[in-house]
Amino acid sequence: MRTCSNSRAAVLLIVLWALILLSAAVLTWANLIHQDIEFAGRENRELEAKAMAHSGLSIALHPLVSRKTPLLEEQLAADMGFRVKIIGEGGKLNINWLIGGEDQRKLTLLKQWLEQMGLNFQEREMFVDCLLDYVDGDDVKRLNGVEDTDSYHPANRPLQSVDELIHVANAELLTSHPGWREQLTIYSQGPIDLTAADENILRLLPGIGEARMQRFLIYRRGKDGEDGTLDDPDFKSIKEVFSYLGISDAQGKELGGLITVKDQTMHITSEGIASKVVRQVEVVARKGGANPAILYWKE
Repeated sequence: MRTCSNSRAAVLLIVLWALILLSAAVLTWANLIHQDIEFAGRENRELEAKAMAHSGLSIALHPLVSRKTPLLEEQLAADMGFRVKIIGEGGKLNINWLIGGEDQRKLTLLKQWLEQMGLNFQEREMFVDCLLDYVDGDDVKRLNGVEDTDSYHPANRPLQSVDELIHVANAELLTSHPGWREQLTIYSQGPIDLTAADENILRLLPGIGEARMQRFLIYRRGKDGEDGTLDDPDFKSIKEVFSYLGISDAQGKELGGLITVKDQTMHITSEGIASKVVRQVEVVARKGGANPAILYWKE
């Protein structure tokens, strides 16, 4: 009788262990299924957010769309939509334009900007000479410049990106200062766009006083105090901008070739949202025709 009882206990123990192992396997399987579902859900949200960002960008690239177009921010569902910001790239300093042709007026603007960034006189002269030696087509060294050596080889062509500045001899004179990238471009059409430039860039231009410049910026940014939004005024001509800046016709002639309004080169940032997932597309495009030219694309 005792042997029979022991056999039953052993069988019961085996069954219990089998149930425990089966339960563990079922829980593991269920957890894997749950993880797969969560992963698929995240992937779907990411794809939806990316699709939303591209939808906003497609609208922004349309020839008739400007930063004042209402469709630049849309909520297509409770947790899905996009928002787009368009800023004129012409408000930045086009570094290739500044050094191209070695125009002294433009080089003066560059040196004044370098002074703003914190470079002293000798550092400014050295950096500009090194930059000119880097892009020119000869091997004639300027007074403070550096030409081809065993370990240094200038490109002898215009810069292909702002980041290429780090390869210029003595570039650390500039690149050690924060914020230098944000104020430079290679994509604008050249002259400084008065409708997009910030105070640091506007201060470089001769004849624009601080008080008049600040009043102009307050008006240009509209009630929300931010550039590139719906309440910004729409300037029709450069003379209209001059009137708000208090620039006379004579002063305007002195600025000829250095300034413009409504540069069609646009910096477009489109954010797509799906639930809590946000994806961004950043593009620089030149508009003005039926098909905008894409100059820069980053996702």
